[in-house]
Amino acid sequence: MTDATTERAPLGRRERKKAATRQALADAALRLFLERGYDQVGIRDIAEAADVSTTTLFKHFPGKEALVFDEDAELEAALIAAVRERPEGTSIPAALRDYVRRSRRVKGGDAGVSFTRFVELVENTPELREYERRMWMRHETALARAIAEEIGAPADDPTCRALAHFALETRYLPGGSADADTAIACAFELLERGWSAAAQNARG
Repeated sequence: MTDATTERAPLGRRERKKAATRQALADAALRLFLERGYDQVGIRDIAEAADVSTTTLFKHFPGKEALVFDEDAELEAALIAAVRERPEGTSIPAALRDYVRRSRRVKGGDAGVSFTRFVELVENTPELREYERRMWMRHETALARAIAEEIGAPADDPTCRALAHFALETRYLPGGSADADTAIACAFELLERGWSAAAQNARG
């Protein structure tokens, strides 16, 4: 664990413009998907709504599904930071619980879409549901390694891999329910109880 925070250098003008275009595309896509339904919206519709060409859209996103999950590139870094930069005295499960809760608050940048509406869109669209699960779970290995590093366990320790796996899975446990925080808290309480003893064994 470390108390240091990573400071990011200010973005240059070109980078700011690219980031703004990317966000505009993501916001337009999410808005149109919620208004019309995912299958009723095409790439051209999204590009026109964001006032860019389809060529520009594909420079930022490989396809329709990726437009809904525009924060994928930052996800792995954020998960690892949640572990490494957690406050003094905070357990790893507690830090991941807080991150999962934060990740469910609001979706959509300037679109300001509630997480409940976002979850409903994803859960009702097979392509998005599968894409999101693949997106989250492919970061499992990096998260498990960060956990192992924090406790001084081997990089491939199965206990650390299990915590990473189940912590990521908790994001899907509540669906879009209004009582999501309670469901997440219950899941992490179970993880917390098992983690303390398991971590001792993993350290050897």
